[in-house]
Amino acid sequence: MKNAIRIGAVVAASALALAACSSAPEETTSPESTGAATSETSESAMASVDYKACMVSDAGGFDDKSFNQSGYEGLERAESELGIEINTAESKDENDFGPNIDAMVADGCDMIITVGFLLADATATAAAANPDVNFALIDSTVDPAADNVKPILFETDQAAFLAGYVAAGTSESGTIGTFGGVNIPPVTIFMNGYLAGANYFNEETGGDVKVLGWDGETGSFTDTFDDVTKGQTAAKGELDQGADIIMPVAGPVGGGAQVAIQDNGSGWFIGVDQDWTKTTPDYTDIILTSVLKNIGNAVFDVIQAASVDGSFDSTPYEGTLENDGVGLAELNAAVPADVAGAVDGLKAGIIDGSISVAVN
Repeated sequence: MKNAIRIGAVVAASALALAACSSAPEETTSPESTGAATSETSESAMASVDYKACMVSDAGGFDDKSFNQSGYEGLERAESELGIEINTAESKDENDFGPNIDAMVADGCDMIITVGFLLADATATAAAANPDVNFALIDSTVDPAADNVKPILFETDQAAFLAGYVAAGTSESGTIGTFGGVNIPPVTIFMNGYLAGANYFNEETGGDVKVLGWDGETGSFTDTFDDVTKGQTAAKGELDQGADIIMPVAGPVGGGAQVAIQDNGSGWFIGVDQDWTKTTPDYTDIILTSVLKNIGNAVFDVIQAASVDGSFDSTPYEGTLENDGVGLAELNAAVPADVAGAVDGLKAGIIDGSISVAVN
C-alpha cells in the first residue's frame, strides 16, 4: 500500500478524558472560566456569564472520537470563551439517559444538551416535566415539538455525497464500502449521501463503481456504537468482497475498520463526524478524508445565543455545506487530481440546488 502524504487538516480536535457519575455527575467547571475572557472571545461576550449549560452523552461516551466528543468540545469552548458554568453526565447505556437528564435538572442547569437521536424520548419527557429548563437535542427532534427544545440537525448527506464521489474516483478495485452502527436516521443519512455521490460519479464519468453495505434501503450494521471488534469484522467482510475504501458511520466502532484495513495491508478509511487524522493520528497514512459534522460549532452557537444574547428558541439549527455546519476534511494526496479538483464544483452545485444528494 502506498504511503501517501496528507495535504492538510481543517479541524483541530483534542483528545479529551473525563468521567462523570451517571447518578450524581460532578461539576466540570475549570478555573479558566471564572477569569477574563480569552483573546478569542467576541466583544459581545462578557468575562463571566451567569449561566449553566450541561450535556448528557449517549452510550459512546465523551471520548468516542466522534459526535459525543465533538459536542463536548463545543461545551468546553463555551465555558472558556463565554465564562459560563458547565456540567456533564456520561451515559453507559440507554438506562442512564433519563436519570442523567434528571440529575442535570436537579443541578440547576439553564440548558441541557442531549447528544444523539437515541436520547430523543428521554429529552421529550424531561422537557415536558420541566418547562422552565431549555433543552437542545443533537441529531433529532421531539414529537410533538416543544417550545423549550431546540433540535440541532445536520445535512450530513451533503458532505457525505462529496466523500462518495471522492471514494468512487479514487478506488482502484471499483468497489467501495460503508457500514453503520445502528440503523437510525442520523446514521443512514451519511450512507445515503455516500451512495448518491458514488452514483453521481458513475453517471458523470461512465464508471461502474459498486457500493457495499448500503443500497438506499438496507445495509450492514454492527448494532452497536461501542464494540470496536464488530467494526473490525464488518470492515474485513467488505475488504474480502473487494472494497478498497470503507466509510464506517459507527462512532468509535469505526476504529475497528482502521485496524482491519491496516491488517489487510491495503485500503483506505473515510472518517465521519470529526477529522480522524487528528483523533487517530496513528492511522493517518490510511485515512483518505473525513466527513465533518461540526457539532462543536453548533453547540457553541446555541449556547452563546441563549446565554449572551438571551435568544433561545425552538427553531432547529441546521448545519449545511453553505453555513459550514458540515464539510469535507482535506484530501489525502492519493486522491487523483481531477477528482480532487471536482469537489469545489460539486459543493457549489449542492449549495445552489443544481446537484441533488438524494439517492436515485
